[in-house]
Amino acid sequence: MTLRGAAAVVGVADLASPTGELDRHGRALETAMVHAALTDAGLTLADVDGVCHPVSSMAFAEYLGIHPRFTDSTMTGGSSFEVHLEHAAAAIAAGLCEVVVDVYAATPRSDRHRQPNRPRPQMPGPNPALEWEVPFGLRQPMGPYALAASRHMALYGTTSEQLAHIAVSTRQWAAMNPQARYRDPITVDDVLESPLECAPLHRLDCCLVTDGAGAFVMTSAERARDLAKPPVFVLGAGTAHDHAMISQMPDLATTPGVVSGANAFAMAGVKPGDVDVLMGYDSFTITALLHLEDLGFCAKGEGGAFVASGATAPGGTLPMNTNGGGLSFTHPGMYGMFLITEAVRQLRGEAGDRQVPHAEIAVAHGSGGVLSCMSTAVLGTEAAR
Repeated sequence: MTLRGAAAVVGVADLASPTGELDRHGRALETAMVHAALTDAGLTLADVDGVCHPVSSMAFAEYLGIHPRFTDSTMTGGSSFEVHLEHAAAAIAAGLCEVVVDVYAATPRSDRHRQPNRPRPQMPGPNPALEWEVPFGLRQPMGPYALAASRHMALYGTTSEQLAHIAVSTRQWAAMNPQARYRDPITVDDVLESPLECAPLHRLDCCLVTDGAGAFVMTSAERARDLAKPPVFVLGAGTAHDHAMISQMPDLATTPGVVSGANAFAMAGVKPGDVDVLMGYDSFTITALLHLEDLGFCAKGEGGAFVASGATAPGGTLPMNTNGGGLSFTHPGMYGMFLITEAVRQLRGEAGDRQVPHAEIAVAHGSGGVLSCMSTAVLGTEAAR
């Protein structure tokens, strides 16, 4: 069986700020995002019979006052929302529900002022990393990614200058996004001269810490055609994970994206060369580089040269993270929601100055944990379906 074309994203909303802070938080912010996404779709809460939430879909549905037939609180970190999209598409295709909303809101930056003494949250349940990794000085969260970058450099000769090109091109996209935290241009030298956070990663190789929120709405392909905006169809989806602790990652230079991506592309019946826009989770520059290789946009080990060529920048052959990404737009902690909202806007032709001409196929590729769980969604317009 296949999910290809059975469900579509029909409404999106997201919110960020050039200051990095928002004036709402918690349920008020989540609810505002859900209503905005439903309005974008031309639907209301009365239409919703499925709810996804990365912490508790039951509690959130209760807050909204709805009684869903489908519920999902799968938590895989930053890739949770691509996983939710895959699960929702399957539920809709199976007839379990008809209209699903997914939401995310976090305000870590303004929480510093609102709750200055709040302890940093820890992973719930047994956490072997606290015993086997943290005591030995692995700095979180950048330490695991620094290990991956070091390994990639050792194996393939990748350089810090090449990684810096990812930060530079992402900032070029952010310059066209009025919601982006940082819009001033930067150079490769700026990245290399920024403080070294965890060798070989510099500060400008690392994602932001900002407030942010977003939501999307999905429904069946049949119903989607009668709604307010052009539907964006789920053409393919795939998820894979192979470790939780970075010390257990089978290959520090290869992520489970080789599996999730291959499955999603096979379901969609497309190849990497058919993709017009890539929204790839960029918690760090090395994260984005690994996506490019593991999804097949370039060969393993050639990611450094690929990004240095300008391929992912405005005007390049593979526009990547066109909203400015987690490096320059926003990163509230789990960035995967914003991959989907931007991919949908690009395919609907609503991205303004950063619009990629004639975009028909986009990929939203989430990364959760420490390069642990990859989830890939191939999205397309009616023409691509």
